[in-house]
Amino acid sequence: MKFNMNVPRGSLTILSHLCVQCSNGHTICSGCKPRVHNRCPTCRSELGNIRCLALEKVAASLEVPCKFQNFGCVGIYPYYCKLKHESQCQYRPYTCPYAGSECTVTGDIPYLVNHLKDDHKVDMHSGSTFNHRYVKSNPHEVENATWMLTVFSCFGQYFCLHFEAFQLGMAPVYIAFLRFMGDDAEAKNYTYSLEVGGINRKMTWQGIPRSIRDSHRKVRDSYDGLIIQRNMALCFSGGDRKELKLRVTGRIWKEQ
Repeated sequence: MKFNMNVPRGSLTILSHLCVQCSNGHTICSGCKPRVHNRCPTCRSELGNIRCLALEKVAASLEVPCKFQNFGCVGIYPYYCKLKHESQCQYRPYTCPYAGSECTVTGDIPYLVNHLKDDHKVDMHSGSTFNHRYVKSNPHEVENATWMLTVFSCFGQYFCLHFEAFQLGMAPVYIAFLRFMGDDAEAKNYTYSLEVGGINRKMTWQGIPRSIRDSHRKVRDSYDGLIIQRNMALCFSGGDRKELKLRVTGRIWKEQ
C-alpha cells in the first residue's frame, strides 16, 4: 500500500503498523511489506527496515472517525488510538449467537434477530416468562451437539435461552442459561431465574444474563447457569429413567 496523504479524512485507510521506506524514499507500512515481497511497489528496489518517522508523526497528529460510524458511533479519535477504540466500541457489530454451528454472520441486533429466525429457524417467543420441555429419547448420548436455542422478546430487548448437554470432567450434565442480545452494561439491568423439577423436587437458578459479546462456549465453560447432572435429570423425568423429559420454567425481570 503506497501512502497518499491527499485523501479525505473519512476515507483514510488506517496505518496500523510502522512506516518504512526504500532507499529512494518511497514509503509503505510494515504490515504491507511482506505482501509486496520486500520490494518497493513504486521503484521495485529492495525495502529495508528504515522507518519513516516524519510520516509516522503526521499519522500520529491525525484524528479520524470510528469505522463503525454507520452503526451510530460519532466519536473522533487520535490516529493510533482508533484501533483500540474499535475493538471495544459499543457500536461494533455483534456475532451471531447461534450455538449449533460456527456461524460467522455479524450485524446489529435487529439484523441478527431476523437472521436467527429466517436462516437458523430459531423459535421466537414474546413475554418475560417461559415454560419449555426438552425431550431426548437416548439421554446417554451426551455430546456437545445436543443443544437448543430459543429467543425471547420482552422489555423491548431480546434474550437467548440455551439448553444443551456436555461433559463436565467425566460427568455428563445438562446446562441452561440466558444471554442478552446487547452489551454487558445493559445486561446488568436484568435478572432471570430458571427452575427444573419433577416428582415433588425442584432446582432453581438465579443470575444476570451474559451479553452475547461473550461467546456461547465461554459462558457454558464458566458454568454460569442452571447445571443438572444426568442422573438428577432422569430422576426429574420420572418413568423408567430411559428417556429425558425435562420441563424448564423461568422468568426475566428488569431491576429497578
